[in-house]
Amino acid sequence: MNWYIQAWKKWNDFSGRARRTEFWMFILVNFFVSFGLAMLETAFGSFGLISWIYSLIYLVPLLAVTVRRLHDTGKPGLWVIGMFVPLVNLVVLYFCVLDSVPGSNEYGPSPK
Repeated sequence: MNWYIQAWKKWNDFSGRARRTEFWMFILVNFFVSFGLAMLETAFGSFGLISWIYSLIYLVPLLAVTVRRLHDTGKPGLWVIGMFVPLVNLVVLYFCVLDSVPGSNEYGPSPK
């Protein structure tokens, strides 16, 4: 849970590096929160407004943690644009799965 909170605290920080744990925990917790909201909206007959608002709220922190994760693998943050392009988003996902570049790189010291 600390990784998730850390990602929210750095919601507007597009510089530096993020470990795989921080990135994937943020994704995992957001998946469960979104799933829970969808279940509640289905149970109460809502039309998805709360889920839609939550998705908009966590979009910027998602972009920030993804850019930092790409920096950790030695890739430029502009690759995050590929998240919105079909098939290119698989390349971005592959980059996010890669291990960190050991030591320092142009984006800062290793977060490990």
